[in-house]
Amino acid sequence: MSETAQAPQPLVLNIQYTKDLSFEVPNAPAIYTVLRSPPNVNINLDVQVRRIQEGETVFEVTLAARAEATILPATKANGSVEEKPTVVFIADLSYAGIFTLTGIPEAQMEPILLVECPRLLFPFARNILADVTRDGGFPPVMLGPIDFVGLWQSRRAAQAAPAANA
Repeated sequence: MSETAQAPQPLVLNIQYTKDLSFEVPNAPAIYTVLRSPPNVNINLDVQVRRIQEGETVFEVTLAARAEATILPATKANGSVEEKPTVVFIADLSYAGIFTLTGIPEAQMEPILLVECPRLLFPFARNILADVTRDGGFPPVMLGPIDFVGLWQSRRAAQAAPAANA
C-alpha cells in the first residue's frame, strides 16, 4: 500500500471573524414612532487586503459593509419640508478572513484576493448584517448577490485612469 502525498490546496481559509461591528440608531426612540414603512437603505461595500507577514502568502481579506437607512423628509404642519432625510440606523461591519495562497503565481493573486476570497466571506457577512438590523427592531437588511468581479474591474479601471491622465 503506497501513500501519496496530497498536494496543498491553492486557497485555504484559515479563520474568519467579525473584525468590527457597529450598529447605531441616532434618533431612537422617536424613530420607532414615525417609521411607517421600510426605510431606504444605502449600501457601501469595500474589500481590503493586507499581507500578514512580508515574504509570506498569508493575507487578511476584509469585507467592509456599511448600511445607512433613511426616511424621506417629513412635511411639516405648515407645509414646509425638512431639508435632509432622517437617519434611521447605521450599521458598519468589517468581516475578515485569513487566507493562505499556495503555488499561485504573483500575477494571479490579486483577482483571487479581491474576488474569490470576498465571495467566500460574503454569506457570513450578509447574515450578520441581517441579524443586527433585525435585532435593532427594523426589517433585516438582506444584501443581494454582489458582483465581486465587477467591483475588482472597476477598482482596476479607477487605478489605471490617473496613470493614463498623467
